[in-house]
Amino acid sequence: MSVARIVLRNGYKDIQYQPLPKEIEDAEDVESPVSVGGCTLDIATTPTSSNNEQQRLLTDDGEANIPLQTDDPEFNELIAESERAIDEGILPERIYQGSSGSYFVRDRDRKTIGVFKPKNEEPYGHLNPKWTKWMHKMCCPCCFGRSCLIPNQGYMSEAGASVVDTKFGLGVVPKTKVVALASETFNYTPIDKAKAKSVKFATERFPDTLGKNMKAGLPPKIGSFQVFVNGFKDADFWIRRFQEEPLPPEVQKHFQHLFERLVCLDYIIRNTDRGNDNWLIKYDKEKADDPEECIYVAAIDNGLAFPFKHPDEWRAYPYYWAWLPYASVPFSDHTKDLILNKLKDLDLVQEVIDELYNVFKHDKGFDKNLFERQASVMRGQILNLCQALEDKKSPLQLVQMPLLRIERRGDGKSNRGSNFIQRFQDKYPFFSAC
Repeated sequence: MSVARIVLRNGYKDIQYQPLPKEIEDAEDVESPVSVGGCTLDIATTPTSSNNEQQRLLTDDGEANIPLQTDDPEFNELIAESERAIDEGILPERIYQGSSGSYFVRDRDRKTIGVFKPKNEEPYGHLNPKWTKWMHKMCCPCCFGRSCLIPNQGYMSEAGASVVDTKFGLGVVPKTKVVALASETFNYTPIDKAKAKSVKFATERFPDTLGKNMKAGLPPKIGSFQVFVNGFKDADFWIRRFQEEPLPPEVQKHFQHLFERLVCLDYIIRNTDRGNDNWLIKYDKEKADDPEECIYVAAIDNGLAFPFKHPDEWRAYPYYWAWLPYASVPFSDHTKDLILNKLKDLDLVQEVIDELYNVFKHDKGFDKNLFERQASVMRGQILNLCQALEDKKSPLQLVQMPLLRIERRGDGKSNRGSNFIQRFQDKYPFFSAC
């Protein structure tokens, strides 16, 4: 006895015939094939492990082939808790601000624990739920996207910023990694929804056969998951408040150090989207006696960084913190002692680049040559930052330094076997203030 195995691929049906598994052959109430709402199910019941099944789903999606477990047990538990909450009906909630599909993820106590940004719901992703970007694409194609960035890799940029922050000991980016999550509140295609509905029907109807061997639900989405930080508000809110109510001197000194760490991060990764509404401050006036417990800074929204060239067409994408009064203060010895020796360590810089490579390479659109160009921009930024720290320049003076790239020539495997070529930017964007 055999059964038709019908698989839906790109809207078409491929039919294969396979022997009917014994456990289904023994069941009296199984129909073959199972059809629900015009969608025919694949009812093959070859046992597979959960990890293999999820990995297959990710590969079939065609977007990335991401390991589902990180090397961070605490972070893995956070993801597991978010999955348990979703299974219990506590679904991620879409964030209506911004131009992409991003979601607050909660635990089983309904406490927000993270922000998830799916790859295919990014500003120019094909499943972006925000109509503004669709209008932008349809009506202003000449201004579509940022020519210095690789399209639809914002989720990798978010994770890459966390790598840079951790490696250089800046401590301003909430932990961020690439994960896979599925939820009814995410934006899916009608085909995915129909397939999920059909599988759910089949597993509920035949719980002792199909229910044991098929995974019900929507396919997981690849995206960045950033740990949620509690008690923070937009920097713009607090900066206005500090103008009216100045911080105590020791707290102000510590805040300046944190601000300089933000500057270092943004400059290294060449963040093209840092306004005062997408970095956060937490301030507790009651703890003013302990500056390190009184005020904190968090750099979120790092998805538009790691360009493969400096902006050189219409817009310059400046760092908006450069207009703040804190940017006119020379870099402190505290910041210099924290990061300068790390930046001058070529082996550590190459280690950071290698780790970024290991993150970025999983994306379907990864291009090794473009990644090397991204690395050359970052090396140039690091060289300028080293010079600014040694000369005790201010962040404002830092962003006024000539732009350059450090391109590598050699075996590409180690710094010792490579030659580096310094190239200055010779083309600048038309608008420099936006």
